[in-house]
Amino acid sequence: MLMIDANGARIPALGLGTWELRGRTCARIVEQALTLGYRHIDTAQVYENEQEVGEGLRASRVRRSELFLTTKVWTTHFAPNDLERSTKESLVRLRVSDVDLLLLHWPNSHVPLAETLGALAHAKTLGLTRHIGVSNFTVALLDEAVALSPEPLVCNQVEYHPYLEQTKIREACARHGIAMVAYSPIAKGKIRNDPTLTRIGHAHGKSPAQICLRWLVQQNVVAIPRTSKIERLSENLDVFDFELSEQDMTDIFAMGSAGGRMTDFAFAPKWD
Repeated sequence: MLMIDANGARIPALGLGTWELRGRTCARIVEQALTLGYRHIDTAQVYENEQEVGEGLRASRVRRSELFLTTKVWTTHFAPNDLERSTKESLVRLRVSDVDLLLLHWPNSHVPLAETLGALAHAKTLGLTRHIGVSNFTVALLDEAVALSPEPLVCNQVEYHPYLEQTKIREACARHGIAMVAYSPIAKGKIRNDPTLTRIGHAHGKSPAQICLRWLVQQNVVAIPRTSKIERLSENLDVFDFELSEQDMTDIFAMGSAGGRMTDFAFAPKWD
């Protein structure tokens, strides 16, 4: 598995996202993913599936030292005492002593960013997490977070796929030496019949989803596709035996626009 280095962290370039996975399905998908060779699992407090993710981890019998595990603190827990308490509760649900990466899930203007980043860094000092980072931060907020954080940030997790132009975020991450982690990397499945990706896929003997993931990997972007179908797990993992040409990459970049977002932000906290 290709690894992405970022401020001391080594993050597997392809992982499993678990948003909207619930119950036995979640545990089974996590277990099967690890059995197939995945070593990067992403969850969050607000997904309400940390317990099931933990069940899948234990069922797989993969050693903890081989796994890169991420969870995210929800915005209602950004006050320092709440952040520490909620992180410890996440570890109990996951049944692990620490996570590899702890993220702030969204910006929250109601708690000073310096306080939240101080608490996030303290969680690292306490040994609750090995690395810290952010998610859904704009370029301006990312610059501010890097300047304020007492500990190095290792990633900004954002929506990114061929339909969404994210050059400024990608450049900001590179400038700070942090990884860009792409959620919804196959645009919630909407790429499956895309003519450009289908054409490129035919040339390489790959599916549109595999072309999409390979496009991200070749940008040194970490991708965490979510699937509830076991047969898709192998397909998503099988992207390391070919390379897209410069023209392929250019054609895919041309698909993107600022308005190509697939995520409904209605549930997310607003940054004033």
